[in-house]
Amino acid sequence: MPYPGRIVCLTEETTETLYLLGEQARIVGISGYTVRPPEARDTKPRVGGFTTARIDRILELKPDLVLGFSDLQADIVAELVRRGLQVHVFNQRNVSGILDMTRLLGAMVGAAERASGLADELTARMAGVRARAARRPRRPKVFFEEWDEPLISGIGWVSELIAIVGGQDCFAELAAGTLARKRIVEPDAVIGRRPDIIIGSWCGKRFRPEKVARRPGWSELPAVLDGEVHEIKSALILQPGPAALTDGLAELERITAGWAARAHGHLPDGADRAQTPIVGRQPRLEDR
Repeated sequence: MPYPGRIVCLTEETTETLYLLGEQARIVGISGYTVRPPEARDTKPRVGGFTTARIDRILELKPDLVLGFSDLQADIVAELVRRGLQVHVFNQRNVSGILDMTRLLGAMVGAAERASGLADELTARMAGVRARAARRPRRPKVFFEEWDEPLISGIGWVSELIAIVGGQDCFAELAAGTLARKRIVEPDAVIGRRPDIIIGSWCGKRFRPEKVARRPGWSELPAVLDGEVHEIKSALILQPGPAALTDGLAELERITAGWAARAHGHLPDGADRAQTPIVGRQPRLEDR
């Protein structure tokens, strides 16, 4: 076979991308944290978490390619390489990186044309959102909270998506920091930036708006006073893959468009389109 036919995906975004390309039959193992698409979780063997993996299980699956992400999986990757497996590690940290990952992954499985089309579709979708946002008279200041103890913000692709939907990321200067410990912010710093919107996405646990509102000094923030404290599920926004550029982007647009409607007393153009379905079509079970 000229292309890998047995692929283990150690993170969700490569799994979702392969499904969107119609190449899901190649997947023989997935991360235990995979929720998109739901049929992957129901049908594919799980081989571990994010920073842990069952090496013996991966070896049993006899993959001819293992796909990983970032230095956080370096120990897993090193062990797999020592065991003689072929491994590729992606390291996308921004929107262009996600698009590049899509195209490269497509080329790796012989679906370069479809991958290029998917990347173009994602790009066009973002352009449409940006154009709608440009027609709004004000840009809200947005604090995106990736974690609460300590406060972590400024994740690269999320910061870019906030700008695309017409917002101003309160901590955009942190977006170049790849490591979470480089993106820790102090609660007083958030007070100083006075966000109009607060969005929480606590990976692995439920976001609690009431806890945010009780933080010392936060009750007077515009976002809290105006009831603009929202959650976006981590599966939609914290995976650097198709989910962030589709459903995650749609949620960000819905929230910022809603803020604009309440702030200016009208529904912005295109706000009703903020909940359009995911770009691309995941193959139906009967198509596999």
